[in-house]
Amino acid sequence: MEALFLSVQRGDGRSQPDYLGERKEIREIMLAFLANGHVLLEDVPGVGKTTLALAFSRALELEYRRIQFTPDVLPSDLTGFSIYRRDQERFVYQQGSVFCNLLLADELNRTSPKTQSALLE
Repeated sequence: MEALFLSVQRGDGRSQPDYLGERKEIREIMLAFLANGHVLLEDVPGVGKTTLALAFSRALELEYRRIQFTPDVLPSDLTGFSIYRRDQERFVYQQGSVFCNLLLADELNRTSPKTQSALLE
């Protein structure tokens, strides 16, 4: 776990850590991740929450996606949808953004309750 911590703290190889948070916070995030849990990061802008998520995805070689929630984001943007392909004469499923290993949902409170519910399901 210490090697993972150092890898996340190094981020993309710069000399300074990417996240301005405390070592304790990073360790707790790692423990939640290893326990298949979820993490909610709430903090003031500019402390590197997005960069921390990106550092975790790089350190663990995970597929990472970030969704900037706005009022026009629809549930199908998250979960995916089926589209009819005339040339194939069948429906093809297009995966949504939630199908990844590490998802950063930014500004979740700005979207509709229906979209928030789709994310939580």
